[in-house]
Amino acid sequence: MSKFRKKKKGMPAVNTAALPDIVFMLLFFFMVTTTMRETDLKIDNPRLPSASEVKKLEHKSLVSTIYVGKAKDLKYGTSYNRIQLNDKIGTAEDVPAFIINARSKVSEAEVPFMTTSIKADKESSVGTITDIRLKLRDVNALKISYSASKTAD
Repeated sequence: MSKFRKKKKGMPAVNTAALPDIVFMLLFFFMVTTTMRETDLKIDNPRLPSASEVKKLEHKSLVSTIYVGKAKDLKYGTSYNRIQLNDKIGTAEDVPAFIINARSKVSEAEVPFMTTSIKADKESSVGTITDIRLKLRDVNALKISYSASKTAD
């Protein structure tokens, strides 16, 4: 018998000294590349009508939102028929330019999947929403989503 035995050497431990650096690099990368899409509402938060069947939109990046409601600032008037396109108050006549501008920002292959979401206050008139729909029809933006809150059962 030998006096010295061979010691079994196991697998060395994984060096985790660089792990925090990698985590912070990934965190920094995602913070820099992510864009937050925020719209400063110039109309009061719309009190959405209620609905029993509600479906969420899938591709949020392909959704153009039109807000209809009462303006926060009195210089725009006090009626519930104000239309907000992006960050400005507009009219139904401005809707085609808004849609064409939104289409120019996406690729040609994604244009058929674009959706226009209308978030209208309960008190908004149907005539204003109809005017918007007619202008959307003029620019062939036929996928329209009406935002609503889900009713409590």
